[in-house]
Amino acid sequence: MHYQLLRGGTTAAVAARRVRNILGSVLGRDGWMWRFHEVKLVSTSSGDTVTIGDISYKLKTPQNPELVPLKYHSVPQTVAQHLRWIMQKDLLGQDVFLIGPPGPLRRSIAMQYLELTRREVEYVALSRDTTETDLKQRREIRSGTAFYIDQVLLISVGFVDFNQEQRQTEKIQTIFSINHLKCSSGDRRSTLWLPLCGYEGLGLSPGLNVFCSVPPLQFSSFHSQDQLELLYSVGPNVAAERVSQLLSLATTLCSQESSSLGLPDFPVDNLVAALHVLNTFPMLSSQQLVQRLYPYKSILGKDGHTAVESVLSRFELLDGRRQAAPSNVLSVSSSSDREGHADVTVQAADKEVTFQVPAGSKEPRPSNSSLTFINTPSHSQLLAEMMQSHMVKDLCLIGAKGCGKSVIAREFAEMLGYSIEPVMLYQDMTARDLLQQRYTLPNGDTAWRPSPLVTAAMEGKLMILDGIHRVNLGTLAVLSRLLHDRELDLYDGTRLLRWDRYQALKEQLQFSDQQLQERSIFPIHPSFRVLALAEPPVVGASSSSTSSSRGQQQWLGPELLTMFLYHSVSPLAKAEESGLIQGLVPGVPEEAAERLLHLTHSLRQTNDPTAQSLASSLSTRQLLRICRRLSQYPDESISHAVNKACLSRFLPSLARASLEKALSNCSIQDAADPAGQTRDHSCVVQDGVLTIGKVSAPVYNPDHKMKVPDVLFYDNPQHMTVMEDMLKDFLLGEHLLLVGNQGVGKNKIVDRFLHLLNRPREYLQLHRDTTVQTLTLQPSVRDGIITYEDSPLVKAVKHGHVLVIDEADKAPTNVTCILKTLVESGEMILADGRRIVSDPCEANRRANVIVMHPDFRMLVLANRPGFPFLGNDFFGALGDIFSCHAVDNPKPQAELAMLKQYGPDVPEATLQKLVGAFGELRSMADQSTITYPYSTREVVNIVKHLQKFPNEGLANVVRNVFDFDSYNKDARDVLIEALHKHGIPIGAKPTSVNLAKELPLPEVRMTGYWTLNQGGNARRKLLCPTETRPIDVKGPAFLRVQNYPSSRQESRTLSFSEEKAHWQIPMNEVNIICDVVSLDDTLYVAMCNPVTLYSMKERGDKIQCMELYDVFPRTISGVWQPFVTVAPLGSPLDGQVVLHEEQSNTVLHLDLVTGAVRRLMLSPGGDQTPSRASHWWSSKEQQGGYKMCRDFSKKNWLLFYKEDGNQLEVLDVLEGRVHAISLPINLKSVFLVAEDRWLLLESNTNKKFLLTKPMHTAAEDSGVCQLHSIGEDPVSSGHGAASAEVIVPQMLSNEQLPNENLSAALEQKIVSPNRVLADTSCFAQIIVGFPDLMSPNEVYSFKRPVDLSAMKSSDSGSHAFYRGALRSGSAKRENCVSLLSASQVVRAIPPTKAPLTDIYPKDVTPPMAAAYLEVTDLTSKKLKYIPVPRSMTVSPYTNWLSKVSDCDVLLAALGSGGVVTVDMGGYVRLWETGLDALQRSLMEWRNMIGSEDGRPIQMNIQHIIYLMQNLNTVSRLAPSPPLLSDSVRLLTLPKLQSRVSAASHMVYVNYLRMCCDEVFVISSILEFLLIVPVFSTQYDIVGHSGDSYDIELVPADKTPKNDKQRLKVLKTMHAHAQFCMSGDYTLEATEASIKELAREEADEHFVVVLSDANLERYGIRPERFAQVLTSDPQVNAFAIFIGSLGDQAERLQKTLPAGRSFVAMDTKQIPQILQQIFTSTMLSSA
Repeated sequence: MHYQLLRGGTTAAVAARRVRNILGSVLGRDGWMWRFHEVKLVSTSSGDTVTIGDISYKLKTPQNPELVPLKYHSVPQTVAQHLRWIMQKDLLGQDVFLIGPPGPLRRSIAMQYLELTRREVEYVALSRDTTETDLKQRREIRSGTAFYIDQVLLISVGFVDFNQEQRQTEKIQTIFSINHLKCSSGDRRSTLWLPLCGYEGLGLSPGLNVFCSVPPLQFSSFHSQDQLELLYSVGPNVAAERVSQLLSLATTLCSQESSSLGLPDFPVDNLVAALHVLNTFPMLSSQQLVQRLYPYKSILGKDGHTAVESVLSRFELLDGRRQAAPSNVLSVSSSSDREGHADVTVQAADKEVTFQVPAGSKEPRPSNSSLTFINTPSHSQLLAEMMQSHMVKDLCLIGAKGCGKSVIAREFAEMLGYSIEPVMLYQDMTARDLLQQRYTLPNGDTAWRPSPLVTAAMEGKLMILDGIHRVNLGTLAVLSRLLHDRELDLYDGTRLLRWDRYQALKEQLQFSDQQLQERSIFPIHPSFRVLALAEPPVVGASSSSTSSSRGQQQWLGPELLTMFLYHSVSPLAKAEESGLIQGLVPGVPEEAAERLLHLTHSLRQTNDPTAQSLASSLSTRQLLRICRRLSQYPDESISHAVNKACLSRFLPSLARASLEKALSNCSIQDAADPAGQTRDHSCVVQDGVLTIGKVSAPVYNPDHKMKVPDVLFYDNPQHMTVMEDMLKDFLLGEHLLLVGNQGVGKNKIVDRFLHLLNRPREYLQLHRDTTVQTLTLQPSVRDGIITYEDSPLVKAVKHGHVLVIDEADKAPTNVTCILKTLVESGEMILADGRRIVSDPCEANRRANVIVMHPDFRMLVLANRPGFPFLGNDFFGALGDIFSCHAVDNPKPQAELAMLKQYGPDVPEATLQKLVGAFGELRSMADQSTITYPYSTREVVNIVKHLQKFPNEGLANVVRNVFDFDSYNKDARDVLIEALHKHGIPIGAKPTSVNLAKELPLPEVRMTGYWTLNQGGNARRKLLCPTETRPIDVKGPAFLRVQNYPSSRQESRTLSFSEEKAHWQIPMNEVNIICDVVSLDDTLYVAMCNPVTLYSMKERGDKIQCMELYDVFPRTISGVWQPFVTVAPLGSPLDGQVVLHEEQSNTVLHLDLVTGAVRRLMLSPGGDQTPSRASHWWSSKEQQGGYKMCRDFSKKNWLLFYKEDGNQLEVLDVLEGRVHAISLPINLKSVFLVAEDRWLLLESNTNKKFLLTKPMHTAAEDSGVCQLHSIGEDPVSSGHGAASAEVIVPQMLSNEQLPNENLSAALEQKIVSPNRVLADTSCFAQIIVGFPDLMSPNEVYSFKRPVDLSAMKSSDSGSHAFYRGALRSGSAKRENCVSLLSASQVVRAIPPTKAPLTDIYPKDVTPPMAAAYLEVTDLTSKKLKYIPVPRSMTVSPYTNWLSKVSDCDVLLAALGSGGVVTVDMGGYVRLWETGLDALQRSLMEWRNMIGSEDGRPIQMNIQHIIYLMQNLNTVSRLAPSPPLLSDSVRLLTLPKLQSRVSAASHMVYVNYLRMCCDEVFVISSILEFLLIVPVFSTQYDIVGHSGDSYDIELVPADKTPKNDKQRLKVLKTMHAHAQFCMSGDYTLEATEASIKELAREEADEHFVVVLSDANLERYGIRPERFAQVLTSDPQVNAFAIFIGSLGDQAERLQKTLPAGRSFVAMDTKQIPQILQQIFTSTMLSSA
């Protein structure tokens, strides 16, 4: 044949010159200088000869002519040069090694040479799973005898195709060293290889140069006139200028300069296919066509986009906006003139273009006629573009998971009448899995089974390769020849030829189809096409196979670019997605769908990578699932559905915060459910119907009842709620995925769920060695034959059982991903060749088909990904094809109820301790303080043990769980602290009892009588009229009720004492404690400066706080401090209190549930205000204040009086009335000894009166109260003979001692009314007969050796330093209470008034105590002094407390046998003083410890108060939590730049000289300085104040190395904070830090701004601050607000971008926040 040279005047020559001019500098002069060689075939009598130029080769007659390539010999001049070179090497007897770019060029050159020389060819494509037997000999079994079948290297001419993935040097050397074997002299090996430079793979062995010759195939070799001529011939309708522009673009993108920019090679070979499309559609945009060939927007980053578009612009190819894309497929019909094709009409640029495309064997379906496919404008355009590409080449759809790729592929196939052959690809899939699989016949012989790919190629189906981004690139490369040339060589010797080549071979050899099939040659159907589906590549990621994570590779490389034309499936627009949802789910509420779409698109459109990752969980598929559920259950919460779809329970904290903020911005929030606690969670089976909550379903009637699970299950509300949600999705036909930590009860829930439904179960547990084959089949050997038994999956599919897949996260995701086709389309191919289909009609047309039972369902169980479960991210890979449910540990109350059923005999107190301790540990696991989230399973095991062996102590039993961590000191300390906090005395000994020393109580003596004066005249004189009036209520005003976590710590950890528990109130250091009171199990603490009320449960986990700063302003005509008393109300006003201010007589009614504040006006005159400003702590003489008696506040009435006043006001809160009682005396104090009897003390004489009133003061028949004077007589002089010493009570009980306690106290048998009284002269007094008997009442006293009032407060040393100078005047709180059921009087006294010499030995120094609790036990006649530890915090304002109490604590009764104290620092302590209660508690404590059985204790436990002050502890304790380990590990590797900007504001509040943010900033900086040295980071710290915005505190090159240097930094900051100017430079400092840090070279850049939230005062808008924080995407900037006035910080946080701001009112939270910042940022950048 002769090759025609291009004439100089042709259009191709003109274009060639243009390409030369443009690319001359790139290719060089030699790139266009060619020597022309003529290819001739000369026939002579001696035989045929092929001549290429001056080289001739004599042809031989092939022995197997069917192996000679056909239809390859279109030889352009550039190829002729390579053919001449190959012929030279062939004549020399040398092997040939061709190296060239990706694509079919190398293979085409080799095939052309073999066709010219009439040589047979044996082809093998090497992949990573190719073995030496595949190259030499393979053993097969025939009739029980083994045979060795020669492979490629032992047959004939070898043709080896290497892809760039497999660099197995040993195999290559084996191939070329095969010359040592006896082979035919005509054998040659031609090997194809990609060049190393610029492509993925390893280098070649230098020894290969000995075996073969290697000619490089340069791009310039085929980008010349030949290529232009070819393109012109393909596209005659395309302008020559446009063709040359496209070729110039391709050549430029294949140049060395483009490669140096990181741009992959342009697939030049696909230009022919593109010109075919362009020839039919001349109006098509060149830019859109280039995007199909070279999807640079998907594989390149921003710089790559710019580079490619600049080249497009240079060649005038940026016409995407000027020319419209095809918009719609108008019609599809079978072609009448060409079999196997269809006529497609597409609308493009206002024109209708009809063209032919390959089609399936079915009748094409008209477009827009599917009931399950809603056509949208974007999908219509995509289908039209796919029709264009389908005309010439195989396709690949790229789109995010859940965007509709599979649905579009099915619609495309149905429109063209194709039968679909889906194959789910996975990472460890081999070439055999793709092409042929070996199996064993029943007689033991080996055979080969064609794969679905081969079957589809022979039958003309549409092959859908789902997940080509997962499969190994080397494995996928074996399809290169099939996709490029439509030829394939299989392992058993079968050859598949392109249809036209097969027909040409038949004609040439005159063979029939049967003869060719006998030679294992089959045609590939002309309609066969491959449609690949893939997720978007990782932009900018490496394509190296050495990458540790396959998901981070750039799977779309130069080699894969040549195989397909690419189309991107972009997410739908909001309007399109709305129409799609309304079309497929017509019953969904429109408002709910609109809000859901608004949320989804707001997440998709943001630039925040964290929010974008959340958007991937809300794919179109997931939105349809949510809407189907909403259509069936309209009352379903959208927020609940979104959180369920995103599995927000297991999201990182920043991601969860972003989701919550997005939900809030879209007004999607869970409404408060007042009936949530009383919601019905029961499950009932009645009349064949199961009802869980509000959802009902029929009970199944199974054939295999033995497979219905039956498990021990105790119902609890939380698990029943999960099952109710599961039942909703189950009824909707969904497959379910349950994700939760290990041991939370996932298996129990599923088994109980199936038991209730009566559904049979098939169970399949996965593990790390699970493969695709073992997932579908279970191989076994029987009689020497390998047989495959159905796996539980296949059995469930056949019989309609429920398949439970456990531990799904343990198996590789590339294995479990094959479940996708089973869930989505109901199809799966098994390892033995059988196929699962959901359509029964498909079973009639196919063999070896298993029809899926309509009742088949899957319930998949998985742990959350990452450490400590070491699982894979199953949810991330396949979560959107399941309906997901998060299973968490039960709530404390539900868990406690469940544990009671497991351990009915275990004490409830023990169960509460376990629930509290494990709840604490789980919270610590969520914060990554510890690694393992201890679950309900461990608690249940402990309770079962205690139930079975009750005598074994709790401390010993819990070691069964925690001994795993006993050898890790840090973990051990944290665990022990958590257990001790909740009262589990692990490590304690039964002998460690530290109770206070008991002293003898003085003997009781009768010291006098109380006699009621009931003379006739006196009775008439002492009548007290009563007036009733309604109260005036002002309000309500609603104040904010803040909730703080309670850090309750059990005190009986390593030793037993009277102290039960303690915790700190989150008060300000300037607060002054005014009052403490308890009602039932609720404590109330009132404070002033400013007025604040705290409420807390005795065993609660939160503290409520209501600040009343606005109600009690700071100044009223001068400086004035209120003093308040609090009275809790009883039923039906539970949770409400009355607050009384003593100076102004202000009475407030507070509701701590709603925050409502009402002012109760007791006097009709209006507001009560003090007549003059005064200080209640002033030493000057004061006028009498107002008092409130609250002894009967639980009955909702209170008594008010004024010191030196003569009127009592009884407030009935429930009825809203005041009963005013006028008195003939001036009052000093009032004691409510009974509900209808009150003891009054006259102000000047201390004379006592008993006021009796009717039980109902407002009764019509009672208008007056009677006042009886009480006489006090000594014992010796008789009744009324002489006056006795006047008793001034400090405390008088309102109930009596029990009779048995009274008899024991007085050492005589007595039954009588009585009251217990306490004053300064006696430990206690008992008035027998008072107040009910009119006869003289006997007074029994336990006298003190010295009167308390006579003791001088000789404060000295540290006590005086802490308390300040005591001032004159009586204290407002007496700190004395009576515990009548325990027969005790408890009083708090200063340490100076305690008999320390009697309590402690001489050689023991008394502890520093805030006070001593003097416990007088009247029954046992014992006296104890219990020291109250001093507060850990000291404020300079605590000297004011000396006017509240004469010691540094306030005291209140708590229950029947205990008290509560609150010290000056707000430290609450609970004490148990009752003798019986102490004995019971001691016995329980010792039972929890258990008996010492002599076993060695592995843990040497010390009482360590563990405060997590730095992240070093986190890195040691949690080296690998799921979202922390990799990040922390990464933090130690790169060079990180972090910059902390510390805010400095001068803010003066209250009465402090300076309470500025610098104080908080300094402590926060100290926290940071302790953290930073842990990591290999480079950091600096700058501050800002009113002086400057860039104050250098810690330079990057002079970071502090020890505590001394750190202290120096803190001193500098403190000094600057004292003298700096007022002002704010937060914005300037943040902006400057970001700009400066962006210039530094580092892997990650962080700016952390520490500031208060008081930006409004300086006119700084949150929007401006947010703009600065996000000004540079290279720098991760965050703000931590460590000070706030009111809710400023929270309001500011809501306006800033989600995840960019944090509130840390306690500096201990800063390490945890920094940990979140580092880990979340690392994950988002990964």
